[in-house]
Amino acid sequence: MTRQRDTATNETHIVIIGAGFGGLQAALALGKKLPDVQLTVIDRTNHHLFQPLLYQVATAALSPADISTPIRHVLRKQKNTVVIMSEVTGIDVAQKRVMMRDGSISYDYLIIATGAHENYFGHTEEWQPLAPGLKNLDNAREIRRKLLLAFEQAEIETDSERIQQLLTFAVVGAGPTGVELAGSIAELAYKSLLPEFRHIDPARIHILLIEAMPQILGSFPRSLSTKARHELQKLKVDVRLSTPVEEITTDGVIAGGEWIPASTIIWTAGVQASAAGQWLGAETDRAGRVKVLSDLTVPGHAEIFVLGDTATLMQDGKPLPGIAPVAMQQGRYVASVIERRLANKPAEAPFHYHNKGYMATVGRAFAVAYINKIRFAGFLAWMLWLLVHIIYLIGYENRLIVLMQWSWSYLRFQRHARIISRPERHE
Repeated sequence: MTRQRDTATNETHIVIIGAGFGGLQAALALGKKLPDVQLTVIDRTNHHLFQPLLYQVATAALSPADISTPIRHVLRKQKNTVVIMSEVTGIDVAQKRVMMRDGSISYDYLIIATGAHENYFGHTEEWQPLAPGLKNLDNAREIRRKLLLAFEQAEIETDSERIQQLLTFAVVGAGPTGVELAGSIAELAYKSLLPEFRHIDPARIHILLIEAMPQILGSFPRSLSTKARHELQKLKVDVRLSTPVEEITTDGVIAGGEWIPASTIIWTAGVQASAAGQWLGAETDRAGRVKVLSDLTVPGHAEIFVLGDTATLMQDGKPLPGIAPVAMQQGRYVASVIERRLANKPAEAPFHYHNKGYMATVGRAFAVAYINKIRFAGFLAWMLWLLVHIIYLIGYENRLIVLMQWSWSYLRFQRHARIISRPERHE
């Protein structure tokens, strides 16, 4: 497959790689601002994923369809937009072409929003097969399957050491994803699964949250981090701080010099940007993020924009965090930049992220929030967390009914998405 722009009408062709938060916001904004351009969105999956709730799929609180929407459905009203499901393999900057496994496509403007993947800090080949991350639906299904199978196997196991290994769950990395996942695993284990099993001793269940730094939720103020840690401890999560992981095997993990037998290990300790920097031959930071200019373009290539987890940009002396609100604001900003250029208007002001705060939930009915220097925790923060997620879900598809049903089941400790399927078969 080889595509060119429509030379008969000489329409501008804008290509977006990646339909995550940043790429999809750019596509939606361009569809409204520039209905006469040709717009192509390329993604290796057919769906947009609401990643902030991915941990709830991994712990059987939600089904995959609850937090994902077909990209074509989201963009169905944009008649100038073509969606291609394919994997990008490179970019020919000189010829202005995006190379894919099954062809190539030319562009006038290129927006790269390909996100990030797990960073195993030099141990990807050894550790990734043993400690899956949590970046996509396949990861979530794999983790859910491991969690549920551990209980099923422990129910019939007779060897004491093996039972302990099966009922030990280690989460490596105590950022928001790790904290939320550890709390959710605890509630799945103690509140949802344990009452349904007859031979499992609750004292044998061991959930660890392992963090190399001296604080969980490192981007939050220490006071909120401490409250979150105390809440995790109430949920019987064993929080290990200043404990770097040294080795991961099929039988467990070595952390802080201690051998911990564990059948389920989950990696949430860091991210590495996609290969976009290599495709472009651009300068990157240590995590592989492309160093972009203040208008999110690549130095020397005003027609190429990089945003979200794939880019790094300093603001107030610090790099912008790799979170969804940053990517969404950048997507809308890039659309405005392109619109002004095509209309021969003065250049858009440099990008500036408007920080709306940080939130993380710790189990049910408790969260921590840091908004405009205001710090609070508890049920009020959890309600705000829930409201924000409702708003964002509705932004892509009307999910209010689905989310309310989930909330009711969540509050009643019911987790219905607990089907164990074969690894090669997904529901």
